[in-house]
Amino acid sequence: MLNWLKGKRETPATAVVRIQRFNPDVDEKPYLQEFEVAVTEDKTLLNVLHDIKTMTDGSLSYRRSCRHAICGSCAMNVNGMNKLICHQRLKDNLDWQGRVTIRPLPYLPIIKDLVVDRSSFWEQYQRAKPWLVPPDDVPEKEFRMTPEEVEALRNAETCIMCGACYSACPVVALNKQYIGPHALLKSFQRVMDPRDTIPGERLADVGTDEGVYRCHTIFNCIDACPKGLDPAGAIETLRKLAQKREAFEEARAERQQQ
Repeated sequence: MLNWLKGKRETPATAVVRIQRFNPDVDEKPYLQEFEVAVTEDKTLLNVLHDIKTMTDGSLSYRRSCRHAICGSCAMNVNGMNKLICHQRLKDNLDWQGRVTIRPLPYLPIIKDLVVDRSSFWEQYQRAKPWLVPPDDVPEKEFRMTPEEVEALRNAETCIMCGACYSACPVVALNKQYIGPHALLKSFQRVMDPRDTIPGERLADVGTDEGVYRCHTIFNCIDACPKGLDPAGAIETLRKLAQKREAFEEARAERQQQ
């Protein structure tokens, strides 16, 4: 304990992993189950779940895919914070008692154990029309972009759709009609893309009480994003552009004719 208080933390040989379990076919409500696991220097939380499923309890359910923090499949709630567990070492997430608690993403229906139903997440994503709508006549020269536009697109397109920001948002918890930070970030990406021909339509779609004006600017989405993106900043930009939607739309059309 003294070493912990002094910041000289020693890695324990074993750790207690508390996992939220829930099988809707047999359980009345979720509960925590504890597993004791060995701690190694590079073991990730995803490795831990894999070891438990293969060697201790094959009924444990969770999502995983790439193991390289690219696919976004393994987003879960770790000690109260949404994270990609493939990108989190076990030893770095232990409390002073040598424990770590893993739960499913909050605010989403639980299918089984750590697997949640992300239907509302994808439905709101589709509402934002995340696809590019280019001009009918593509110019012979390339579309010119400002450094600000390049930076905006680079940040937004880095989103891996893991759902961490969406399920960390308290507005989502209260109102499932809210478009959500993930979808608004993608809308921002298309609005800022000089190739897109419907920025006015996009701004009209998100400039509502279910869109950018529903955001309470709490910044949970920023804290939860494993890629360090800024959905809240994108939402604020969309708010400002929505207020001058017609002028922005006219400027985009004129620019594409040059």
